[in-house]
Amino acid sequence: MKFPGKPRSRTAAFLPLFLLSLKILQPGHSHLYGNRYAGDKVIRLIPNTEEEANALKKIYHQLKVDLWQPSSISYVSKGAVTDVHILQNGSQALLAFLQEANIQYKILIEDLQNTLEKASSLRTQRNRRYLSGHNYEVYHSLEEIQNWMHHLNKTHSGLIHMFSIGRSYEGRPLFVLKLGRRSRTYKRAVWIDCGIHAREWIGPAFCQWFVKEALLTYRSDPTMRKMLNHLYFYVMPVFNVDGYHFSWTNDRFWRKTRSRNSMFHCRGVDANRNWKVKWCDEGASMHPCDDTYCGPFPESEPEVKAVATFLRKHRKHIRAYLSFHAYAQMLLYPYSYKYATIPNFSCVESAAYKAVNALQSVYGVQYRYGPASTTLYVSSGSSMDWAYKNGIPYTFAFELRDTGHFGFLLPEMLIKPTCTETMLAVKNITMHLLKKCP
Repeated sequence: MKFPGKPRSRTAAFLPLFLLSLKILQPGHSHLYGNRYAGDKVIRLIPNTEEEANALKKIYHQLKVDLWQPSSISYVSKGAVTDVHILQNGSQALLAFLQEANIQYKILIEDLQNTLEKASSLRTQRNRRYLSGHNYEVYHSLEEIQNWMHHLNKTHSGLIHMFSIGRSYEGRPLFVLKLGRRSRTYKRAVWIDCGIHAREWIGPAFCQWFVKEALLTYRSDPTMRKMLNHLYFYVMPVFNVDGYHFSWTNDRFWRKTRSRNSMFHCRGVDANRNWKVKWCDEGASMHPCDDTYCGPFPESEPEVKAVATFLRKHRKHIRAYLSFHAYAQMLLYPYSYKYATIPNFSCVESAAYKAVNALQSVYGVQYRYGPASTTLYVSSGSSMDWAYKNGIPYTFAFELRDTGHFGFLLPEMLIKPTCTETMLAVKNITMHLLKKCP
């Protein structure tokens, strides 16, 4: 890939592959998110050496930035894909540094506020065409998703049962859909959750798509019919309800929960670092202002506590745990907190291999797959590791599209292809666990 700009010098490779959102104050007329992203640019840079990565870590602590990928500055290393959102007060210093270091860059998004405004306008137009139903090819607010869940509970009572497993920090109900043909006989189950991290909107979009496809194709698709006849699916479209709502109303790039810490002004905990499995070890932070803050203690977040309690209660029949994130195009399995091979590696590896091949067969999109620690990075306190350690043999985390061109702002026109290909992967994993492989 060629990058515009000045000739590349030794210092020009200073940064790992980067998405930087720069705040260049410009007048704006829109009130979406209070016009807070007006003039933001998305910029990509490429590094060469560990020296350059270390220099980045040093300047990181001098600027107000929001890491998009990886989730912690400690993961930044030579050649690592690193995406950073530079906040308002950090732009001038960073621009000065880039010029002084003669670092080349490529602008991917000229104005982040305009991108958000256009996306919002398109969503409004598309929803007008679906006044009598739910449009699965746009992103939906928490209220819309919960209204949709209530509607399905009334209109598809033969296959769906909606219930709450608790309440969030801010008092919102934590709704789950139980999907499957009701039977008196013993049935194994699959847990699916989306939206642990608030800004990863494609996750909740997939959860809705999965339910829609299950209901639409139950009678016509033998595979889906077998899945719903032999299994129950517990689907939680929005895990982090408070954070997701906040990402719609205040900060599009909010990641954590919204709990308060009495000692710090910073709010929220990383709900995927708050589980009781090597809690607050490598890849998690003890500082409440960090995006990977592990919380004051394991299961401190009511959302995590509620899901963990439900999974513990039903772990004898829940055979698979699937969690949907974004972005990186990866299918991950344990362990995340250490470099080690899981006991049922051959079964899980086989399921992952077949799943990514099925996914690729639709549009040719390639996913990497493997243990999270080696495929992505080491992180402790994750839901996937916790589920595996608590007796659920098939646990996976999907990192959906894309690999950084759009990042968290995956356009709505890519919802359908992303969900279509992911459905094949999920169906493959589900059919795999129905076989004799433990």
